[in-house]
Amino acid sequence: MSDTVVLPRVEAGSADGGPPAALIALEGVGMTYPGPPPVEALKPIDLRVEAGQYVAIVGPSGSGKSTLLNLLGLLDAPTCGTYHLEGVDTSTMSESGRTRMRADKIGFIFQAFHLMAHRTATENVAMSLVYQGVPRRRRKAVAQEKLELVGLGHRLEALPTTLSGGERQRVAIARALATDPSLLLCDEPTGNLDSATADAVLATIDGLHAAGLTILMITHDHDVADRAERAVTIRDGLLSEGNHSTSETR
Repeated sequence: MSDTVVLPRVEAGSADGGPPAALIALEGVGMTYPGPPPVEALKPIDLRVEAGQYVAIVGPSGSGKSTLLNLLGLLDAPTCGTYHLEGVDTSTMSESGRTRMRADKIGFIFQAFHLMAHRTATENVAMSLVYQGVPRRRRKAVAQEKLELVGLGHRLEALPTTLSGGERQRVAIARALATDPSLLLCDEPTGNLDSATADAVLATIDGLHAAGLTILMITHDHDVADRAERAVTIRDGLLSEGNHSTSETR
């Protein structure tokens, strides 16, 4: 079986057939953590990501990658600027509003798999649908569908302890896809994998992008970033277009 997910291409564009709409639009977005002393983790930045793009955010440890990920994932609110997601200004949303939008619109894949050890692969994936009020039977059907999508149709009832690292990350990808998100945020998703397994996981992500999903990859690894169609460098809390080389690691 191929490691690459292949789905019908979903074309991203405006309703009138015009150019792709901005899925993400940051304008003057910054983040300062209160002190003492205050820490400006992210200086005011602008960033536009079109629907259907695959963008890598590349930078060393301490560059502001995690802060940016938390803002894009609606885990935190910026201290300045505006963040529009699918045209909705999230910057002034309440915490409950951000939580709901995050559950509906954003899927997360992390370096750590964050799977429940005593739950099957199907149950782990289905848990992401609980807070959307999806009925139990439907949750199971969706979970199995997404696991089959990532090549784990033969491991539906397996416990995480019986899965390889690559298989566990595929379960995590299936879980991220269960809610049919508009945006997939990946935070060093191959950091705990050997190179061969990492390539297989990245091939799965490549296939999701080919199917039309918007993907934003946070990484320090330039080989990983090279798989994206666009790279943005972050350093000292500032963004610049392009994947500039660095010997530093996360």
